Amino acid sequence: MAGRTCLITGGSKGLGRHMADVFLEAGAFRVYITARNTEVVEATAEELTRAHEGDCIPIAGDLSTMEDVENLAAEIAQRESHLDVLVNNAGRGWMAPLGDFPERGWDKVMDLNVKSPFFLTQELIPLLTRRATPEQTSSIINIGSIAGLTANPVDTYSYDVSKAGIHMVTRNLAFTLSQQNVRVNAIAPGRFHSDMTEFAKADPASYDAELRMIPMHRWGDADDIKGVALMLASQAGAFITGQIIPVDGGVTLVA
Repeated sequence: MAGRTCLITGGSKGLGRHMADVFLEAGAFRVYITARNTEVVEATAEELTRAHEGDCIPIAGDLSTMEDVENLAAEIAQRESHLDVLVNNAGRGWMAPLGDFPERGWDKVMDLNVKSPFFLTQELIPLLTRRATPEQTSSIINIGSIAGLTANPVDTYSYDVSKAGIHMVTRNLAFTLSQQNVRVNAIAPGRFHSDMTEFAKADPASYDAELRMIPMHRWGDADDIKGVALMLASQAGAFITGQIIPVDGGVTLVA
């Protein structure tokens, strides 16, 4: 990752933070991270910059509207002449029973999880292609989910559909952008420890039953996402594009 410039949306906590950390650890020159909470994203960036030689730069802001997307792309374009890695990680969920699931719960999730990554990618194509060559490709990593690969018993209807959607966006973009030396892949995590999944630990009996169901009998941790993200972002994954890679402890083997 030496000399590479990266952007990770939703990079202040959870999977996004882990990926920012490993990119900098592997020698990335500059990693931009975004999040809605100004205080948190600035604190994360300061901590990661202190820990590594490269710079972690915070950009506070939402990505739920087209205006937000365009503003972020414009800010990156103002600061950088090129971009080597884009990680579309920002996302949200919504849980409600089928009979009560609201339209706003559908639209908010679909907009942030599918629409925003697509149009942010569109806006950043000039930067992503500027320095990309067959020998040194640029990389886009979309964060999907195993919820977009298998039926989900939880009432997260729009989330599941959004993740299936970003998987398909990944394949389509990979085909198109391969001609411009940009690889596009998706990581489909299973259960990882994060704010979004804390609800699943509230009932100890249910949590223990879930651990027994996972073939590897645990949830994912930081190192589990770091390895696959680093492979896809670097030349270690130079011949990989259009793939949806489950990182799930084997859940999709039995689901």
